[in-house]
Amino acid sequence: MDLARLSLSMSSIPTNSALGVAMLSKSLDAVSSTGGQIVEMIDAAAMERSVNPAVGSNFDMYV
Repeated sequence: MDLARLSLSMSSIPTNSALGVAMLSKSLDAVSSTGGQIVEMIDAAAMERSVNPAVGSNFDMYV
């Protein structure tokens, strides 16, 4: 077993772990922001329904 290669690979473990945590944090921020935007869209749709309650209540489809 090559000790130099083992030492190099073991020293890169904390760096790889820190990189993984940073990427997960970025992903979590992106998902959180997207979730906030979806909630805003739902609130806007609820506002539209409160102003025009008949909008979207009927759907006629002919084939």
